[in-house]
This record gives sequence, structure tokens and C-alpha cells, in this order.
Amino acid sequence: MNPHTKPPGSLTDIYRSVYRHRSLILQMTKREVIGRYRGSVVGIAWSVFHPLLMLVIYTFVFSIIFQAKWGGDIGEHRVNFAIVLFTGLIIHTLFTECINKAPMLILNNVNYVKRVIFPLEILPVVVMGAALFHSVASLLILILAMMISGMDFHPTALYLPLLFVPLVLMILGFSWLMAALGTYVRDLGHAVFIISMILLFVSPIFFPITAVPEQLRFFVYLNPLSFIIEQVRIVLIWGESPSWFWLLVYSTVSLFVSWFGFWLFQRMRKGFSDVV
Repeated sequence: MNPHTKPPGSLTDIYRSVYRHRSLILQMTKREVIGRYRGSVVGIAWSVFHPLLMLVIYTFVFSIIFQAKWGGDIGEHRVNFAIVLFTGLIIHTLFTECINKAPMLILNNVNYVKRVIFPLEILPVVVMGAALFHSVASLLILILAMMISGMDFHPTALYLPLLFVPLVLMILGFSWLMAALGTYVRDLGHAVFIISMILLFVSPIFFPITAVPEQLRFFVYLNPLSFIIEQVRIVLIWGESPSWFWLLVYSTVSLFVSWFGFWLFQRMRKGFSDVV
């Protein structure tokens, strides 16, 4: 990039960058996914075995040992509680897989920083692509478990892409933000990891939102994962339509976070080569 050229930072610039470099993003995403399992015996099949194993463990621990009940109309099958819990964990895992890598993303790719023509802004997109691949694999395992346990598969599950789009935009915004700041503040990665662990327990993953006192629910919904976790369960498990008004609000906030993260990244990137 010419140092005298104003860095792009609008929402249309995000689209243009992703579209212009779509082939490179796809190639790097495939390498990211395959590279994770390089050298293992079963290879990429781990992307299926891992969520399947975790679902079995959650079923055993929460449904058999703790005899946990979620409440509501999800039946009494032992795997049902694990399915509801696993739904929330898929969202949290997608978020943390991207956010935890973001602060070190530029520092771990110094060779790209030194290439003036390399589009550094696509690095968080590549991480997101790999994370989405694993999330889709987990969702397929989840749907299979629902069918085996006798839970109904509702047509409202078709709304899932509409829920994931604003979630992806918000995660990308945070990723660009953390990638830019993490290049200058090396301790940021440790702080982000702690925050991601906190989000695991303050998000409605192990508990329904109705278990939170009504006067405190507003603070729970300030968590960027809470709304989407609840909405995914609504459309996938309970067979209801999402809350369109609040989805619009969430999408608007996601667009702003995405734009701000990208804008800040593009303006801070000119100093990356001086600190890596």
C-alpha cells in the first residue's frame, strides 16, 4: 500500500477486499484446516470425531452423573440436556477460536507483513473460515444427535444462516481490533484468553436465560454471545422464529463493530512493520 494513500475503512471496502482476494482466502483457509491435522493418523476426520466425542462426554457428565434438567419442552431423553448445552458451546467455540488467535495474528505472520502487497486484512477472515468449517461439522453432529434422541427437526432451522451472518461480522470486527492492538500490546493475548473463559460462564450456555433474575438479564445480554445463543436454540430446538426486531438491532451493532475493527486495523497497519 502506498503510504500516502488513505487506507480503506468503509463497509464496502470490507466487501471489496474479501471479494477481490476470495481465491487467496479460500486457499489459505484450506491450508489452515488441513494444517491443523497434518501428521495425525485420521487427519481431517478429527473435525467430526472431536465434536462427537465432546457431545458424548457432555451427555455422560451432565445427564448421567449430575442428572441435570434444562426445563421446557425438550423431553426427558438423557442426551437432550447435552444437545441444548452443546448448541451454546458451538457459538462460544466459534467466537473464542477466532478471538484468541487474533492478538498474535500479525506477530505470527511476520513474513506477510514484510510483503507490501499482501492484504493483511484477510488474515482474520482466514481464521474465521477455518473456525466456521469446524462449527458446521459440530452443527451436523448436533443435528444428528437431535434425530437420534427423537427431537423434532424444525423448518425454522433454515433461519440459522441469518443468525450466523451478524455473529460472523461481529467476530471479524473484534478480530481486526484485537489483531491491530495485539501487534503493539503483547500482553493483550493473555487478557483476551481470560475474557473468553469468563464469557464461557456468563453466557447462557450451562443455564437458560430465564434462570437469571429479570433485573440482571440486561447485563447478560450485553455479552455479545448471549442473544445469538438464545436465538439459535429458539430456531433449532424449540422451532420458533427468531426475534426479528432484536436481530435487526444485533445486526446493526455487528455492522458497526465490524466496520470499526476494520477501520482501526487499516489505520494501524502502517506501523506493523516497525514493531514486528
